[in-house]
Amino acid sequence: MDWSFLIEGKDALCVSTDSRNLPEGCIFVALKGETFDGNTFALKALEQGASLAIVDDEQVYNTILQAGEYSALLVENSLLALQDLAREWRRYLGTRIIGITGTNGKTTTKELLAAVLSTKYKMHYTQGNLNNSIGVPLTLLQLRREHEMAIVEMGASHPGDIKELVEVAEPNCGLITNVGKAHLQGFGSFEGVMATKAELYDYLREHNGFCFRNTDNPYLKKMAGDLKTVAYTTGTMPEGTQLVGAYNSENIQAALCVGEHFGVDRETGLAAIRAYVPSNNRSQKTVTDKNTLIVDAYNANPTSMQAAINSFKGETFILGAMRELGEYSHTEHQNIVNMLLERKADTVLLVGDEYRETTAPYPIFANVDELCEHIKQHPLTGCTILIKGSRSNKLENVLPLL
Repeated sequence: MDWSFLIEGKDALCVSTDSRNLPEGCIFVALKGETFDGNTFALKALEQGASLAIVDDEQVYNTILQAGEYSALLVENSLLALQDLAREWRRYLGTRIIGITGTNGKTTTKELLAAVLSTKYKMHYTQGNLNNSIGVPLTLLQLRREHEMAIVEMGASHPGDIKELVEVAEPNCGLITNVGKAHLQGFGSFEGVMATKAELYDYLREHNGFCFRNTDNPYLKKMAGDLKTVAYTTGTMPEGTQLVGAYNSENIQAALCVGEHFGVDRETGLAAIRAYVPSNNRSQKTVTDKNTLIVDAYNANPTSMQAAINSFKGETFILGAMRELGEYSHTEHQNIVNMLLERKADTVLLVGDEYRETTAPYPIFANVDELCEHIKQHPLTGCTILIKGSRSNKLENVLPLL
């Protein structure tokens, strides 16, 4: 579709898919999901001040036209229209795009990249976790002419997911943090994870791009093949950062490498990283009046869980189940239990029925509410506690008790 009627002469666009968040004059795109249909809110969005509604329901389209005072555009598929508009806007602005994906650390690395590059450039980057088929185009549509560079995070849980996203974002260069065992139910195997993440490399190779790559990682070397590479190594954790866990060293080195490539000297980059404060329960260290908490409970998979346990210096663990592992679930949860047994941890509290099928000799709670009741009756004090699990465990609910 020719989107020039919306794009030409603009320095910024305002696009929303949420009828509850409609700045005056924005474009409303009616998306469908398993439990909602944005088409049903299109007329209301126009009444609330949207300048245009993009819909894929002909009846709704006709209703809007019959109202006589609103603008609507009928498309075959609203999601594809959103992606197409985002791609055309990205092309129109010509902003330099860095694509980032990986099993673990992509959000933290994105935040570190943004901190480093913001010392030199006017940056735009993925906010929160808007890294899927809807979030990526929305991120691109938030670009403004003033932005000199953008970092677009891309998540995946099935083969083809990254291919879909790179064809929307059209990155000039990219970075895969690592590959590990995550979303195995969707990918089918670790090889499926590798193939899907490599879709970023494939796009860059086909479009004369390049990647930033940790040359210590043999999987990334195999995936990259002959793709032009700017190299960095895992390195060691620099002093003075507010990140916890030795596994963050490669995230930091990645950010420094990208910064240096784009003209940010290492000392300036390090200063920006030291000033960065993690949020959203990612690699956060919190000292309460009772305990010291290491909170990394936004996401968890076998690879990240093992890395967290290995780097943790304390002896008290609150661990949630790892989800979307399919047939690998029992084996991977048993592997975590085996690590804890070998560690001879002082206190271990496990959340999730997945642990009931293991040989764990520790208390196991069906959900975080049961865990909270236990801690109310058996308070933890004077401990350094690692709190990690998949987001669906809602382990953040236990934090006020610790």
